[in-house]
Amino acid sequence: MDDSTNTASKSWWQRLTGGLRRTSASIGGAISDLVSKRKLDAAAIEELEDVLIRADLGVDTAARVGAAVAEGRYDKDVSPDDVKAILAAEVEKILTPVAQPLLVAPDARPFVILVVGVNGSGKTTTIGKLAARLRAEHKSVTLVAGDTFRAAATEQLKIWSTRTGAGIVAGATGADAAGLAFEALAAARTAGTDVLIVDTAGRLQNKTALMGELDKIVRVMKKLDPAAPHAVLLVLDATVGQNALSQVGEFQKTAGVTGLVMTKLDGTARGGILVALAAKYGLPVHFIGVGEGVDDLAPFGARDFARAIAGLE
Repeated sequence: MDDSTNTASKSWWQRLTGGLRRTSASIGGAISDLVSKRKLDAAAIEELEDVLIRADLGVDTAARVGAAVAEGRYDKDVSPDDVKAILAAEVEKILTPVAQPLLVAPDARPFVILVVGVNGSGKTTTIGKLAARLRAEHKSVTLVAGDTFRAAATEQLKIWSTRTGAGIVAGATGADAAGLAFEALAAARTAGTDVLIVDTAGRLQNKTALMGELDKIVRVMKKLDPAAPHAVLLVLDATVGQNALSQVGEFQKTAGVTGLVMTKLDGTARGGILVALAAKYGLPVHFIGVGEGVDDLAPFGARDFARAIAGLE
């Protein structure tokens, strides 16, 4: 590994641990309080499980960690670091199967990525950051401003288009999103564009209309390319906690979600929700975001995340 790669991975680790500090501090503080004052007993294990449930890791994960901590350690003195190490190891086991990179198939031109999620989840910003990553890999990218109800979303994508050198297809406010996606895919096929990223509206309060629109976008693109979309990314805001579980259920039914992006992990003490999602759905987690900067969206690594959430250096 050269020095520049070392520096990049170190700075990402610093951002990740910094971003997850609220989560790791709430878990770590509670663990220290629990085990530093007494020997390990059933009540202490139960309290530990409660701490993990409050951090949104989920009941199953909490029970799994509790059982691992208890094994062979009853009535013994256990250090907070011992418990954190066990927590990190168990969380890593849960996350390893879902830590998968987003692979852009070279034989699909364009490779179509449909991006879904509720308004406010960081969807449009994620698209911009993803475009920047793909452009850095020398791929040609076109963005489709498919959230036609929010003029601000279209303007945001235009700014990202300028910043990254990606093309953009946008219509008037209220334009038919499916028609726009169809035109964009047709043009991208003709131009030989590598990647087409389609933004979508996220008005969950009117589920029927939203889900109908998503279904229509998928249907019209399949007329041009039966394999499209090649990836359906659901962008989730970590600060919504348990709500993220129901969002995955809703969007999986309608849009056939193939992978997750978790944003705003730096804004919550509930970063454990990612662990609960992995345990429940087993969907690939491609990227996580711990800030607003273009470099604050990075591929998801199970070991780093598990150690950061447990507060290990």
